[in-house]
Formats: sequence, C-alpha cells, structure tokens
Amino acid sequence: MEDLKTAWQQLTAPGAPFAYTTRDVAGIPMRTYDAAPPSLRAIWESSRAHGDAEYLLFGDERLSYTRAHEIVDSVAAALVARGVARGDRVAIAMRNYPEWCLAYWATISIGATAVGMNAWWTGPEMEYGLKDSTPKLLICDIERLNTVIPHLEAVRAETDFEIVVVRAPDDLPVPATRWEELTSTPARGLPAMDIEPEHDVCIFYTSGTTGFPKGAVMTHRGVVSNLLNLAFGTTVMTVARKNHKSTAAEDAAPAAPAKATALLAVPLFHVTGCNCCLHPITAQGGRIILMYKWNAGEALETIERERVSVFTGVPMMSRELVEHPDFATRDTSTLSSLGGGGAAVQPDLVDKIEKKLSKGRPGTGYGLTETCGVISVNSGDFFVAKPQTVGPPLPVVEARILDEQGNELPANTVGELVVKGPNNVRGYLNKPEATAEAFPGGWFRTGDLAVLDEDGFIAIVDRAKDMVLRGGENIYCAEVEAAIFDHPAVKETAVFAVPHDRFGEVPGAAVVLKPGEHVDEDDLRKFVAERIAGFKVPERFWFMDEDLPRNANGKFLKRELKETLLG
Repeated sequence: MEDLKTAWQQLTAPGAPFAYTTRDVAGIPMRTYDAAPPSLRAIWESSRAHGDAEYLLFGDERLSYTRAHEIVDSVAAALVARGVARGDRVAIAMRNYPEWCLAYWATISIGATAVGMNAWWTGPEMEYGLKDSTPKLLICDIERLNTVIPHLEAVRAETDFEIVVVRAPDDLPVPATRWEELTSTPARGLPAMDIEPEHDVCIFYTSGTTGFPKGAVMTHRGVVSNLLNLAFGTTVMTVARKNHKSTAAEDAAPAAPAKATALLAVPLFHVTGCNCCLHPITAQGGRIILMYKWNAGEALETIERERVSVFTGVPMMSRELVEHPDFATRDTSTLSSLGGGGAAVQPDLVDKIEKKLSKGRPGTGYGLTETCGVISVNSGDFFVAKPQTVGPPLPVVEARILDEQGNELPANTVGELVVKGPNNVRGYLNKPEATAEAFPGGWFRTGDLAVLDEDGFIAIVDRAKDMVLRGGENIYCAEVEAAIFDHPAVKETAVFAVPHDRFGEVPGAAVVLKPGEHVDEDDLRKFVAERIAGFKVPERFWFMDEDLPRNANGKFLKRELKETLLG
C-alpha cells in the first residue's frame, strides 16, 4: 500500500493536478479541489473541442460532438424562449435515448435544474414527482407520457407545465410539443448565463424511508467534485502501479486519459449512469453507447464490435457477462476494467474478472445519490488484494465511523459510515426535517455499517437502513409496506430482503390479513404494482396466521421473521 500512499501524496501536493484547500461551503468547512471548474456548463462547453468525433451511439444512430452541440444550443435557446430561467426545473422522463443527454445538457447550461424522473415509475409515482419538483417543462417519451396522462389533471391542478415529446408518434394523445420544434431553429452558441458553484444543477429521486421518494438536490460544485473524484481514482491507481515498477519521476507522472468508449447499461436517471458515465466520458471526448435494454449477449457483441473500453453497469451485469457462454469467443481485450457500482462486487466476482479478462482488471466504486456519485474507488492490484473493500475515501471526502451515540470509532470497528465533502447534495427537496436528520453538521449519514481498516480502506459490512438493494436499485421497505397497507384486507405487513441469484436480493413481504378477509398472492401483487414501480413489488409473499413478531417498542422483528421464513 506504500505505492498508493506515495501516488496519493504526489497527486494532491500543492500545485499538483488534484491539490485541494479547505474552504467554506454553505457555512461548512470542506475540502475542495483547487482546479475545479465553476460549473458543469463549463465542462459541456469544453467538449466543443472534440468536434466531429463520435459522441452518442444508439442502435444505428451516431451523433458527433459537433452535432450534439448544435442540438443543445437550439434546445437551450428554445427553453429560454419558453420562459425557463435560472433556478427553474425541467423534468426528463424517458428511457436512455440520446435526447435524454441532449435535454440534460441544454437544461443545466442555462442554469435550470434537470429533474431525472425514474422511467420505471408508475402513474402515482410520476404524479408525486411532478408535484414535488414543479417543473416548467416535462420532456418525455410516449411511454412515460401515457403513464402520466391519467394523473395529468391532478398534477396540473397544482403545477402547470409544457409537455415536450421525443420520438413522438404521428398522433399525440394530449396537446404537446414535439422535440423537433425545440431543435428546428439554429442557434449560435449557448445563451449567456452566470452559474455559481452552489447553484442547483440536478435532482435525482431516491426511494423514501417514509413511503415517498426524496428528491436529492445536487449543486454544480457537487457534480464537478464527483467528476474530479472519478478522475483522481483512475489516475492514482495508474501512478501507484508505475511507482511500483519504477521510481523515475517521469514514469510516475500521470498520463493524459485516453478517449474511452463506454457501454452504458444502467439508467441515466441515476448517478451511476449520469454523473459517473455521462459526465466523465463527455469531459474526455469519448463515445457513449446507449443500450435500449440489457442483454448480456448483445453487450458482448457490442464490446467486440465497438472496441468498448469502459463498461458502466451494476455487478449483476458484470457477472452475467463473464458467465455468459459467448464470453470466451468474444474479443473483450479492449475492456480496461469490469465490476460495477450501485451494489457490492462480491469477492468471488473480483476473482472471476481477474482471471477471465485478458487485459482489464476488476474495479468498483462506492457512493450514493446523496454524494453525487463516488465516495471511494478500488481497482486493479488493490482490489484484488482487498476484494472485500471499496477503497479509501477520495481526497476531498472526509469519512468517519460512528457508534449509535455519535462517537467516532477506531480502525477495524463496525459502525455507521458518515461522510463530508463538496460532493454531498445540499439536501432533500421540500423536506427540511429529513435533510436535517440525514446531514447533521454537513456530515451525511449513509446508513451503511462499515469499518475503516488499518490502511484507511472502507469495507461495507451491512446496512443500518431498512432497505433492499436489488441489482443496484435502492428499495426502501417502508415505501413497499405503504403500498401493501393500502389494500383494505391487510392488517400487518413487513418487507425485507430475500437473497436472489441474479439481483443479489429482492423484496419479500410477510402479510397478515384482517379477520374474515381473503386475498391471494397474484391479486395482492397486481394491487401493489399499480402503486409502485415493478422492481419494488415483492417477488414473494408469505401470508401469516398470527400477528408478526414485535419488540418492546412495537417494531417488527424483521431479522427474526426473515430467519424463520427463509430457514
């Protein structure tokens, strides 16, 4: 680990590329990178220099940086003409089409806030998100439009907005503007706009512990800090490997990043897809291949054909790649790493990736929506040496392990991981109490139980939050329980994580019905699916004859219940 410590010191020393200074951020002292650009707009503007290089690939469609900037300039001008001003919000609800990226860059470049709507949401969830975020515009595809139409009257009773539809059919079911109307008028550059680091840039919704999603409000400083954290994570591992092989100063200097080709297999409405793929690949002038739907066989074919170097997915997807029958016959030599974010990469998968990739190495990043992306990264030799860890906290991230009383714990002691840094979101939209609880004194309570080892590496042990992590998607049990409780026949329910071969874990539910009531599993599943996204619906229900076990405070004993039901 001495090579890593040396590289860390080289890269963060005064005047080095990742030097940082402690500054006051919203009244809280935080480490901030000296070289951080002031806004995400500056990152997008700098990508004009990549010219005719390919940028976005979707099916047979290929979009260059030049063409992307032409479209974004036009859309930005159209948004301003429609009255969208700095601080206003534009909701984006669609699958991973190129228009998602273009609408996003246009929105944030005029100082407005992009609201990433979960494309898997049901109508009630879409209604909640629109009422909560009060956008000036909703830019969506036809599937999301059809989902929200039954709730449009209820939403517009509280907040009105224009609807823009991408890839629209000939006949639209409600009055709406077509995307082509926003792109039809050429514009010369972006509208002038002063954007400060603390201005809002994006809102992503994370499942709620109280039954409602929470909108995590990100700032330009937060997402730019995450971008530099990602760059540091890649660079420090490279420099550490060079230091191990040679002590020559020129060998230790970081090389300019190559222009990557990234295969994006996760949604853009999450930090993994947006902040940890769209942002860095755009900044370096790379290519992003947008998958219409996940399929491991198609992904391997694409990796071979397009010479993919970066795979952005969850660990489940990496496992399906290396275990696919076509893996041995496909050329994956261009992959620099494989692993994933959004969920733990199991040690056995680290070993499989290390053995099966001809040149690439295993890698992972740990973070949350509330941290705009990564808190730590681990890859290569260091991941192989410590496969149970997610790496050390990145330079501007301060991390502590606390006991239940809030006391800091020594190394190798399990407690709750709390973090502070400029990459933390500024809070939850319209939820001051939840913000105060989650960010005391600027420290974010992750809800993850972890240890910091003697080398400063983080190992996630368990979760303090009542949550299921299904293939990288956070599912808070209270949200699922609230949907089940809506059924008039339900007396009690408790939702918990059930192990799953593909997704790691899925939600399961124990249910007690009211006396004299009857509902079968299929009917209850259908009822719940009308209220929450499909991936949150329990895959298994247990109907109990007796009341669920509780502790002295009246809380369900979920661990005891889970052990009884699963054996």
